[in-house]
Amino acid sequence: MKMAAPMPLGAFLLSEVQEDSLYRDEGLCVLGIFGKSSLQPGSAKESLINTLADKHVFPLFGAEQDEETPDGGSLIRAYYNQESRVLYLLLTSVCDNRELLRACEALEAGISHAEAHEVWKGAERQQCLHLLYLFSLCHVLLLVHPTCSFDVTYDRLFRALDALRQKALPLLRAAIKDCPVSKEWKLNCRPCPPRLLFVFQLNGALKVSSGGAGMGTASAEAPGGNPEKPKKHSPRRRLQHALEDQIYRIFRKSRVLTNQSINCLFTVPANQAFVYVVPGPEDPVGALLGQLRANCALRENESPGPMTGPRRYQQLRHSPRQPSFNVESSSLTSAGGGQLVDCTLKEFLWQHVELVLTKKGFDDSVGRNPQPSHFELPTYTKWAQVASRLYQVMLSGKEEDSAELALKVQGQLKVLEGFLDADAKFSESRCQKALPLAHSAYQSSLPHNYTTTVHKNQLAQALRVYSQHARGVAFQRCALQLHDDCYKFWSNGHQLCEERSLTDQHCMHKFHLLPKTGEKPEMDRNPPVLHHNSRGRSTSSCNCGRKQAPRDDPFDIKAANYDFYQLLEEKCCSKLEHTHFPVFQPSTPDPAPARNDPPGPPDTGGEAEGERLKDKEEAAGHTPGESTSLSLALSLGQSTDSLGPYGGGDGAEGQEKRPSLVDRQPSTVEYLPGMLHSGCPKGLLPTFSSWSLVKLGPAKAYNCHSGLDQPGFLPGSAFLLPWDIVIRCRAEEEVGQAEPLDAGPSSWPAPNKALPGKRGGAGGQARGRRRDDVARAFVGFEYEDGRGRRFMSSGPDKVVKVLGPGGPKEPAGRVLSSDMPLYIPSPAQGRGLKPHYAQLARLYIVVPDAPLEIILTPQVQPGPPPCPIFHPERAEIVLPPDGLWVLRFPYAYVTERGPCYPPKENQPLASYRALRGILRASTANPAPPPVQQQ
Repeated sequence: MKMAAPMPLGAFLLSEVQEDSLYRDEGLCVLGIFGKSSLQPGSAKESLINTLADKHVFPLFGAEQDEETPDGGSLIRAYYNQESRVLYLLLTSVCDNRELLRACEALEAGISHAEAHEVWKGAERQQCLHLLYLFSLCHVLLLVHPTCSFDVTYDRLFRALDALRQKALPLLRAAIKDCPVSKEWKLNCRPCPPRLLFVFQLNGALKVSSGGAGMGTASAEAPGGNPEKPKKHSPRRRLQHALEDQIYRIFRKSRVLTNQSINCLFTVPANQAFVYVVPGPEDPVGALLGQLRANCALRENESPGPMTGPRRYQQLRHSPRQPSFNVESSSLTSAGGGQLVDCTLKEFLWQHVELVLTKKGFDDSVGRNPQPSHFELPTYTKWAQVASRLYQVMLSGKEEDSAELALKVQGQLKVLEGFLDADAKFSESRCQKALPLAHSAYQSSLPHNYTTTVHKNQLAQALRVYSQHARGVAFQRCALQLHDDCYKFWSNGHQLCEERSLTDQHCMHKFHLLPKTGEKPEMDRNPPVLHHNSRGRSTSSCNCGRKQAPRDDPFDIKAANYDFYQLLEEKCCSKLEHTHFPVFQPSTPDPAPARNDPPGPPDTGGEAEGERLKDKEEAAGHTPGESTSLSLALSLGQSTDSLGPYGGGDGAEGQEKRPSLVDRQPSTVEYLPGMLHSGCPKGLLPTFSSWSLVKLGPAKAYNCHSGLDQPGFLPGSAFLLPWDIVIRCRAEEEVGQAEPLDAGPSSWPAPNKALPGKRGGAGGQARGRRRDDVARAFVGFEYEDGRGRRFMSSGPDKVVKVLGPGGPKEPAGRVLSSDMPLYIPSPAQGRGLKPHYAQLARLYIVVPDAPLEIILTPQVQPGPPPCPIFHPERAEIVLPPDGLWVLRFPYAYVTERGPCYPPKENQPLASYRALRGILRASTANPAPPPVQQQ
């Protein structure tokens, strides 16, 4: 294939270049071009090749926009000019405006600063690898810069390339060991130490006439000189000399250039110019017309004598216009002033290409004992073999035989970080200095063991301190390191147990394991095996209330509502009459807890149930004559949602709903893991009951003048409230109807009106009523705080306090007809600012020795909606006559979703309540009393 247009290097090496038979055995000079380009449409590097080749090789306004540039935006394009025996390798990278714009467009996806920095550094590493490829294959390298000032960052780049070359040199030797080149080439992995030339573009600092011999501006004149005296060199020539001195001084001081050229990455000539300043940007069309005129002028001035060799090659090598700075003794001077005429770019470059094509090589070593450097002028075939091997190892890596070497070369790129990534080095240093400050902020005012909340708060404080000092691309990575360090510090013996008690207190042990069944606690294990302990202790009474004992803060529902009372049961309550609630009876040796999937959302179990309950109570309070008979399910001892306020039927009030088969037959395989409430599935029972109902004795065991004789009661607060229940003589059809007991008007006789069936008729006086028409019961809601102080309540916001004899005067109608709070502030507050709450603990009922029964239906809602309503395993409990009964409420309330914690300081207590309608009376069926004779 004959080269008609430049192509990517990979495709160029795979193609078969058809060389002319006249040039096949001659060597070729490899010229590499790299650098930066300005923001103008055309690339200066591409236009240079058009100028040097005297051909329209590249488009006037750059390459096509749809050209793909892989490898992080870097691409080497090759153009082989067989007539001049020069192979051009042009490197395009992110330093060029076109690729920079493409890279910026690719970064518009909103990635973070650190990720964008990594993208740029990856492109820079690939550019360095492509540059090392050029330095390993080229004889002459041309650095193009869009301004007339030297970019000192090239010094750092070349030092990085030199370090990379020393690291990758053994790998490159292994790659080309079988290539047909000289031993010196295989040893040094390059045909010769390449000579580096610099091309700068004049950007307005100097104003030069079109002829190149005009006077410079005042800024270009030497200070103190005579402006009238003509200078030997033009301002552009003097600028080139100044740049040469500056570049050579910088590279020598940084040890990029040394006396021995064989040890350097590149060389610069000691007695030849290596800097050229292009006289300003020009119109690409004008440059093309200038080339046409220059070619025509060559043909007109061409000598008619015979020429040997190819005509075009002789024209390029023996131009009639010799470089003026090469042989200054024979240089042409301008007609008017005596200044040396500036050379063209081709003349500047061809003096170095001549040394390569004539096999003279470069002797750029300086010093007393210069070492000769190797030089080899390869044919195209030999060069292509070496270039292909290095391309597979350094740039492609797709061949199987070179994939391992390619991975090793990529691994050596980390040596570039110390030279090129100055931003990352500064950021790393800055962030590493900020980390100790952040660690100190995290550990300040820390207890020895602390919870996740404290850890997160301290970590947020540490990150605030860190963000005040840390900067740069390492910010995110070091922030993650700070997060990991703080977590390791916390988890390494400083982690507090996260379990909370049922009273919302943290376990005070460090992270530990719970002992298994039959296992003893072990403090020495890591992690230790311990029971939960919040170091909180309170005083509570037993089921009947006659004995108090200290208790630890419970962490599970069985310890709170069952185990503590069972311990006191043996000492106090074991001989009393108990009402047993139904619990789970397993039929298999390994029963399983029911799955935690309530049938409905929790919102349906709280507020809606309470509203339905209130509606039922209001209807019951205004509808005398309810049935006193128990339902079938109640007689069987079952607790179902079809009974009481949990009924889901739409039937009329007072109609009994026949329980289904599921309601009558609880499961014997699955048990309820928590407590029974309105949101539980049907047919499940817990393994123990959290409620207790005991009988202290007959009704006369309570003395209304002295109150209860139990410990812990505040003075004057151990009295029950009287509850007068009217017993009527009714017709046969009214026998067995229940009396509503919500303090409504139907519960009491109207003033100046005798009861039906009594002597005196309807208009008789109330004093004519018989003594057994009204039976007096007693009711008391007992509250107990954490210090064991107990008192009775006569209303939602009132404490019973009897100062004189005779007992309390307030009737029980208020407490029975309203919701009683589950928590109220204790009347005996401590000295601290935190208030102490007393919890509803027991309900005392004295059932008189009269023809009546009292039906107990306790329901508690321990939180605001959607908290469910808790009730015992039997929805209704019938208390027979003549007894002093005590109902103990649960100490803690737990659902499948977790415990219902006591209220905080800022939470309203009205949401925590025992629903009204807890008691109602039912008259029995005695024989009508005989009418007394007057």
